[in-house]
Parts: sequence; C-alpha cells; structure tokens
Amino acid sequence: MTIVHPIARYLLSSNMAALTYIVLVIASLLTVVLAANGLSDRYRARDAAMAMLAELEGRASLRSSGSNSSAPAGSPFLQGQTATLATASLLHRVTDAIARARGSIISSQVEATGDQAAAGRVKISVTCEIEERAFQQLLYEIEAGTPYLFLDRLQAQAPASPGGRMQIVLLISGLWSGGK
Repeated sequence: MTIVHPIARYLLSSNMAALTYIVLVIASLLTVVLAANGLSDRYRARDAAMAMLAELEGRASLRSSGSNSSAPAGSPFLQGQTATLATASLLHRVTDAIARARGSIISSQVEATGDQAAAGRVKISVTCEIEERAFQQLLYEIEAGTPYLFLDRLQAQAPASPGGRMQIVLLISGLWSGGK
C-alpha cells in the first residue's frame, strides 16, 4: 500500500481543477467567437435585404410618381387598315423576333378569326426551331415592346440531342385598332 502525502493529494486535485478551468475558459471563448461570427453573418444578410428593399421601393416610387420611362414607346395596336394588313404586321414582327433569336421558321399560318378580327384581334400560328438558350430571348422579344402581342398557346419539344434545337409551336395574337 502506498501512502500519499496529504500535500501531494492536494496538488494532484488542484492540477485537475486548474486543467478543468482552462478547458472551460477555452470552450467559453470558442462559443463567444462562433456566436459573434453567426451574428455578423445575420447582420450582413439583413443589410443586403435592406438594400434590396430600398432599391425595390425606389423603383415603385418611380412608377407611382408618373414616370413612364419604362413603358414602351409606340402604339399598343397593330398597324394596318384591314385585318389582313394587321395580320401581316403581326407575322412580320414575330418572324423578326425569331430571326433575332437565331431561329428558323418551319411553317406559319394565319388563324381564322372572323368575328375576332371584327372585334380587333388577329392571330397567327408559327412553328419554328430554335436553340434552347435563345428560347427565353425569343419569348421576351415577342412579349416586350409595342404593339402588344399575346402568347395564347405555347408547345415546346425538347431537342433530340444535347445542344440541338428545340421545336416550338406558338399561337400569337395582337390587337388591331381598325376593328373598332
């Protein structure tokens, strides 16, 4: 049996207590550093959201103040004294948009509108091939600007091979002022 002197027993237990104290202090400091890092990330995200909100509010105030700088210039109606000329104008605008998107037209046809042409609406149907990455540009070209065009139906077939061209069928209508 070994006899441990009471002072040695005290020194051994005090070393353990000191070691435990140091570990707890380091753990506390690490917790504080990680919490501060998390808070700084949250403040950065909040500042970015506040900047975006200020930008959006600035845009909204421009619209509400009567500034129509973002409104497209020109008549919202297709030009032409007859429904046939208005339809030709519609077809011309759509074929130009397809050409700007580097697409090719397979077929196009005028949709029989009858009563709708009398009411001021003309329609065409276009089948074309276009690269997938230019598809969004084509839709933007058709729907943005004046005269206002409406995409009534869209059918898209994915390309047969990666990087190929997709086939699209569009039914597009426009308003014609001569029908009123």
